[in-house]
Amino acid sequence: MSIEQAYEYCKQIIETHSKTFATAFSILPTHKRKAVWAVYAFCRTVDDIVDEENGTRQELEQFENECQRFFKGELLEHPIWIALDDVRRHFLLDKQPFLDMIKGQKMDYMKHRYETLAELEHYSYHVASTVGLMLLPILAPHEEEKLKEGAIALGLAMQLTNILRDVGEDLQKGRVYLPKEILDEHHYSYTDLMKQNINPHFIAVWESVALRAEKWYEKASSTISYYPPDARIPVYASLTFYREILMAVRRNGYNVFETRAVLTKTERERLLLQLHESLHVVV
Repeated sequence: MSIEQAYEYCKQIIETHSKTFATAFSILPTHKRKAVWAVYAFCRTVDDIVDEENGTRQELEQFENECQRFFKGELLEHPIWIALDDVRRHFLLDKQPFLDMIKGQKMDYMKHRYETLAELEHYSYHVASTVGLMLLPILAPHEEEKLKEGAIALGLAMQLTNILRDVGEDLQKGRVYLPKEILDEHHYSYTDLMKQNINPHFIAVWESVALRAEKWYEKASSTISYYPPDARIPVYASLTFYREILMAVRRNGYNVFETRAVLTKTERERLLLQLHESLHVVV
């Protein structure tokens, strides 16, 4: 398989599974955009192993072994590794976030409920903040240390948003990510959750986690200006698109059990245009 075919494989994955990210990063320069496709395809593959019914821990450990071999310099035949091999010829990839991502996905085999927000954010770092850390050498070469905290914050915000959007889907998989301490604080039980009760108590739980996500979005926003001009709007777009998912859930009456909150293509394009025109983002 050629390098271009490998990138095309990765492009199909991001366009199929995340129109949000595909749109946000579509305006990057070509070499950076392709590199983002490859990183996303890696992350999506790890996630799918855990989330698909026929995915096994053994399969995840095999993928982890491939990742270790890749970072030792071995060229593997799968299109994701072919694309990432080209990426590492142009950017200084850090292997630790890749391995930490796999570690985070392993947590889903071991833990299906979370007691505290701190526990949840530890998990969220591994499955989401790591994505930002993988992308930093691509989006902002030589600025990684300056942007590290913001990238971690954005990952936490996005993962909390995912959790708030996907309460119903996760419940069907036997997973409850809403922390028990927050459920207890607002007098909403696991039984209420199983019954899919949308009441003031549930809304209070949901908004409590959303408030935490908003704080992380604010922290991430404060670092956007440190990105180089060609990456500034794409990063800000991904932040804005995800933040808008929270508003979409509210517009749906908090019905996260039967309706998946999404942004339409028109909404994404409108927001992207607004970002281009915004005086707060200097290109």
